[in-house]
Amino acid sequence: MLVTHSGVRAFAGVSLIALAIAAQPAAAADTTAPDAAPAGTVAAVAGPSVSGHVYDATGAALPGARIVVEGTGAQATTDLQGGFTIATPDATSAVTLLIDYLGRPQATQGVTAAERVRDVEITLPAAGENSGDIVVRGASLFDNTARALNQQRTANNTITVISADAIGRFPDPNIAEALQRAPGVGIERDQGEGRYINVRGAPSEWSAISVDGIQIPSVDPTTRAVDLDTLPSDIVANLEVTKSLLPNQDADSIAGAVNITTRSAFDRKGFALTGMAGASYNQFGKGSDYRASGSVGDRFGADRQFGLLLSGSYSRTDRQPDNVENAWTPTSAGLRVTETLFKDYVTKRERIAGTAALEWRPTDATRTWVRGTYARFEDNEYRDRIGITWNADQAAPVAGSTDTAATWTKTRIEKALRHRQQVNEIKTVTGGIEQQLGDGQVRADVAYSETSQTYPRRDELVFRSTLRPTLSYDFGRDTDLPGYSLFTSNEHLQLDRYGFRENSYRSNTTKNDEFTAQIRMDIPQPLGSGTATLSTGGKFRARNIRADEERLRDQRASAAPTQTLAGLLSDEDSRNFDYALGDRFDTGLVDSYFDATKSAAQRRLPQSVSADYRATEKLLAMFGMGTFEFGDTTLIAGLRVEATSFRSEAPTVSAKGVIGNARGDTSYTDFFPNLTLRQAFTPNLIGRVALTRAINRPNFPQIAPRVLETTEGNTVRVEFGNPNLRPTLSNNVDAGLEYYIRPLGVIAVNAFYKDLSDYRYNVTGFGTYNGVAGAVLSRPVNAREGKLYGVEVNWQQQLSFLPGALGGFGVFANYTYTAGDARFDTAFGGRTRFRLPGQSTHMWNASLFYERGPVNLRVAYTKRSDYLDEINADLPALDLYWEGRGQLDATGSVQLTKEINLFVEGKNLTNSAGVRYYGERQRVYEYEKFGYTIFGGVRVKL
Repeated sequence: MLVTHSGVRAFAGVSLIALAIAAQPAAAADTTAPDAAPAGTVAAVAGPSVSGHVYDATGAALPGARIVVEGTGAQATTDLQGGFTIATPDATSAVTLLIDYLGRPQATQGVTAAERVRDVEITLPAAGENSGDIVVRGASLFDNTARALNQQRTANNTITVISADAIGRFPDPNIAEALQRAPGVGIERDQGEGRYINVRGAPSEWSAISVDGIQIPSVDPTTRAVDLDTLPSDIVANLEVTKSLLPNQDADSIAGAVNITTRSAFDRKGFALTGMAGASYNQFGKGSDYRASGSVGDRFGADRQFGLLLSGSYSRTDRQPDNVENAWTPTSAGLRVTETLFKDYVTKRERIAGTAALEWRPTDATRTWVRGTYARFEDNEYRDRIGITWNADQAAPVAGSTDTAATWTKTRIEKALRHRQQVNEIKTVTGGIEQQLGDGQVRADVAYSETSQTYPRRDELVFRSTLRPTLSYDFGRDTDLPGYSLFTSNEHLQLDRYGFRENSYRSNTTKNDEFTAQIRMDIPQPLGSGTATLSTGGKFRARNIRADEERLRDQRASAAPTQTLAGLLSDEDSRNFDYALGDRFDTGLVDSYFDATKSAAQRRLPQSVSADYRATEKLLAMFGMGTFEFGDTTLIAGLRVEATSFRSEAPTVSAKGVIGNARGDTSYTDFFPNLTLRQAFTPNLIGRVALTRAINRPNFPQIAPRVLETTEGNTVRVEFGNPNLRPTLSNNVDAGLEYYIRPLGVIAVNAFYKDLSDYRYNVTGFGTYNGVAGAVLSRPVNAREGKLYGVEVNWQQQLSFLPGALGGFGVFANYTYTAGDARFDTAFGGRTRFRLPGQSTHMWNASLFYERGPVNLRVAYTKRSDYLDEINADLPALDLYWEGRGQLDATGSVQLTKEINLFVEGKNLTNSAGVRYYGERQRVYEYEKFGYTIFGGVRVKL
């Protein structure tokens, strides 16, 4: 960067403070913002106007079209339902409208005085096949790209849009996977499947997730980040990532806000039916994968003023990923592997989701709606495990050992089965009204959302061998799949030497509920040669979270199964990569054992008490802003104020077992000034600059006064809350230039700088907990200052200039560079500066696609570089990283008829691994592979 950290800090800080003093309460009616009204909202217009809708030849709405009144220069933009309202010189004369929509030739339509009294319907014809433009057949890939680019082009702030059918052209089963295609968005995976997103290299909790403009709370008790693998991608109408906020948006999205728009009956002129069904084969699994979805919607009533749409989705996947983990810890001889776990998974994941939307538009001036969504994700997992504890009692490495090759005497071997069942649920319901009042409009909505995460099963049975063999490991041959002498000497296969060690049971229940009420008013008025839209609004949010955990364990001989270990095994091989682990457990027999013994197991204290907590967060926000439009220049200035009140409580357990209660209370008020400039140098060359401020409040368990202990193998991890933790604030500078290519494409460069204060880290070190030495202890702390900056480059283009059939090719490519760090006043492990967790220096996507006639093909590759996952306060060599991972996907389809499309998808075709390592790539902590998947099916669209 050419600007120093301190220079940008001063520039951003002074500019924002000055803006906070000078800004008048005013607001823009920007319908692209996640906090904007539901998908029918159009901007208020001062004085005489014309209203209408723009559709394609199939009756589908065309969002993002630029509407111009010829002879006046007045402009408007269509919303998600193709609706617009545009200013005219007077109330009665005829006008001519120019419709400018990327991917189609410009068109004009006259509107007579008689036609102005009703909603004007404009239909854009498909481009001619020989003209080099788009031919729409069924769900054209080019046409869906056009829908996204038109919305991006006309937005006042910096956004990225992914349309529904474009999502369907990638093998992306959930929202996280779909968002990885957007510039600047990386994903964090669980067993190969996307779960969380990192926008512009920031932590996942820095991006708020909304459904139809209403934020949804996380299902996970440990983070504000929403598990996006809970939400399937095929119930979505639009995905929108806002990277520079406006004052009417919630301020808690330092990195970027994601709004998930569900379908509406007003997305089309009339009846609409879509469906998809298919099955797949996966390399690491049984091949019994299924996916199906459908939606049906129609408008009815005398004037078709009512709209009803229902959608549903179901998917099931069976996987058997291979996984090996090695825990490295300091010893008197230096860093050594102290525990190795070979994990053989059999998993089944199911998703069920649905949406419903009932809307009433009795007149052009009144719109009301009730919308609801439901999503359920279940992960049912059996995990066979062989474990080696290298540093068990009296065990020691022999002379000459290193951190990559060592021989240990008196090691321990365990064999275990864990049955874990996790269920996530997300429910939202929202209702509202939007009413035109003269030239202005007012909108109010109320919403309730509820999320939960439960573990109906978290059961484990452990056997331990009486053998104490001398074993060795060697990472020098292969750091990913090292050599272990166990698989030559095969002590783990001597079943008669195993005895019952323990059973353990855990149940977790976390519930979140959030109530939201908001109101907003927009008042347009002439201002010199331009117009100004002044607005103000308020919002109240109240969120409650309750986390409860119970833990049971029994190590008594009376708790042992009646069968020996051999009697509990099946005849199915348990294998991880090329490591032969013996036979798998018979899951039916072990589940019967769990069911028979759970009630007699002993409650673990203090763990069953100290991990619980309750918290309430209330937020009251007000904003004012103004949008000032003068020809091709749009200036937005405003201020948002948010007052936060947080209260939490958690049980405490003294050394003598006395149970108490700890409380934490905090409140604060923050100001978020905003200045955004959009300059259209031409209709297709758009520049934007924004000075904004944003916040990220601490995760609930980070600020609640509670303790969470987990045990994996023989490693004890303990997470402590910190009631004194402060929220992270960021002063942001965003600037970008976008050139939209005819007939369809864009070249864009966007740069950003975030000046951070009170950045939060989870600092990890070693210590003693409840008498257990060597426990991994983690506590959140604030870093005094930090920075995050980078640049995004995006290129999308239909290569229609190529001759003949080659004109069907297109390119989709983007690259993001990010850098940043944070600084502590106190040194940890001799360091005061740290990288930001979740921040990859490089992220890129590249896709080559082809569409000609009925054939549609796409090959896509996505990649992100290494990123920090966890900091070790004691030893930099034990900072935990995720290795950057690339994935190759491909899709192909053929349009049999106008309504029926056959498709096939290939995902993770190179079987890329997931890798975590300590400090250096040779010190691998986790190595996991998931296999490729081939999915095929049929789509129907009426």
